[in-house]
Amino acid sequence: MLTYIIRRILTMFPMLLVISFISFFIIQLPPGDFLTTRQAVQGTSGGGMTTDQANLLRERYGLDEPMMVQYWKWIRGFPEGDFGYSFEWNSDVWELVDDRIGYTLLLGVGSLIIMFILSIPVGIYSATHQYSIGDTLLSALAFLGLSLPGFLLALIWLYVGGILLDMDVMGDQSKEFLNQPWTLAKAWDYFLHLWPPALILALAGTAQLVRIMRNGMLETMNEQYITTARAKGLHERKVINKYAVRAAINPVISVMAMEVPKIISSSILIGVVMSIPTTGPTFLSALRSQDMYVAGTLLMLTSVMLLVANLIADLVLGWIDPRIVYS
Repeated sequence: MLTYIIRRILTMFPMLLVISFISFFIIQLPPGDFLTTRQAVQGTSGGGMTTDQANLLRERYGLDEPMMVQYWKWIRGFPEGDFGYSFEWNSDVWELVDDRIGYTLLLGVGSLIIMFILSIPVGIYSATHQYSIGDTLLSALAFLGLSLPGFLLALIWLYVGGILLDMDVMGDQSKEFLNQPWTLAKAWDYFLHLWPPALILALAGTAQLVRIMRNGMLETMNEQYITTARAKGLHERKVINKYAVRAAINPVISVMAMEVPKIISSSILIGVVMSIPTTGPTFLSALRSQDMYVAGTLLMLTSVMLLVANLIADLVLGWIDPRIVYS
């Protein structure tokens, strides 16, 4: 197992190198650069910089150099934790995204936990009560969860929580706790602001996982070894929980790993609507302003999260299913 983990980690490095190059190349595809975008924005407001000033800044920041030179300058700082400089925010990239990455990870883990807690029992119930009223209602809710976009649910929560319930639903904490040391009251307030966006991000994935779990259970319950276990007189609950669930849960775990990039991409609009400090709004702003080092770094970090999530999912599958052997 340890050899397998080391081998998987080593294969991540060339994959990330390829991803970084493709990301940097795609970000550079639009005509112009950050200063071109800045000139256009300032021009609409009646101000602006001259072409000579823009060229001087391009020379200063190395934006006039070939793409491969800029790419090399960017990636050579990775081992030292240097991910470049943000032109829009006038800050080192890592200082800009550090806190946002932490919050996004916390939000993503919370969403995955909610997905797991909700999808497994609901999928089991739907499969064991096929075509019942409960199964029909849960299937309808699952399709509704798949069809509703996350930003719409965020707007509904802002109305319900902010207007009807008179709660502070914006941001990651209440105003009275801003810039205050951590206490139990602040931690509880932080949690109260964390679970709504985590639940919103989890709903679409939960609906998908419920359908996968239900279909997996229905297929597994017709297997010969399930029939044999029942014929031996085992209690139905033991047959379901010990044998059927262990086999049906495999695709759920695999799909959960693939939900990571969906959670991060969905957090863009939800972060804008709810004013929470995820990487989404920063990434969107970097793309609009062609702040290439910020956008490239966030794409790289998203790729790292996806690769790590897939590795964890494979390890969990090997732990749950004895038929899977990693050598």
